[in-house]
Amino acid sequence: MNKNPYMFLSDLDGTLLTTEKRISPRTMEVLNRFVEAGNTFAICTGRDINSARSVYEGLELHLKGSYVVAYNGGQIYDVDHQCTIHREGIAPEMIREIFQLAGEHEIHVHTYNDDFILTPQYNECMDFYRRVIKTPVIVADSIEPFINVPPCKVICIELHDHEKQERFRIAAENAFGDTLSLMYSNEYYLELIPKDSGKGSALVKLRDLLGIRREHTIAAGDADNDISMIREAGIGIAMINAADTVKAAADVITETDNDHDGLAPILERVIDHV
Repeated sequence: MNKNPYMFLSDLDGTLLTTEKRISPRTMEVLNRFVEAGNTFAICTGRDINSARSVYEGLELHLKGSYVVAYNGGQIYDVDHQCTIHREGIAPEMIREIFQLAGEHEIHVHTYNDDFILTPQYNECMDFYRRVIKTPVIVADSIEPFINVPPCKVICIELHDHEKQERFRIAAENAFGDTLSLMYSNEYYLELIPKDSGKGSALVKLRDLLGIRREHTIAAGDADNDISMIREAGIGIAMINAADTVKAAADVITETDNDHDGLAPILERVIDHV
């Protein structure tokens, strides 16, 4: 039994996954050895829980004692026991206000329950989003009847006019900034999550639940929504292909990118240390 286990949280796209959305054979082999040594692994993604679990299963990870962290930290799912162990949500009345504000700014908006994407309009933005995310969609003038649990995230998409999206972001920050955090996960996607959420908060919650020391936590990512967990980790890893803001927050920068097993040498050093 490993008396001093490590915990590794990894972003998916641009980090753990190659551009073909797979885990390379070498990285998979290292991940298996990492877990077999008594350590904990979790994918940590902005995707909804339905999509995140599908990705985990599709990658055929099958790693004992692993977790799926979805919605940028809003929901932590225990894979072995098939249950949610932590959730941070947005009140339905605030969801209604966000949707109204997005409509006034002509910005696409959607949220989620555990099984569906919920949106008032299926449009070009939704088509773009669902190139990768295959979660089924409910389109309704009022989504409130379909909210069975407080949603962990709202996402607002604008594909053509970033200045328009910025105007919406500023308005949303003024209206909801005391309660919600707003961040871009890429140039098109503006995400709204509870202040108590975030990948860094999820790392701390899972670390404390498992009784793992801070210096034995590892987090890796490439985008701004990964910065909070990189800063909270004992070993914060930025991919060499990461944004400069992410590299500035990290303890370590990989020598190669996500298409060339960037994470593998760092995890191998951890395994050798244990």
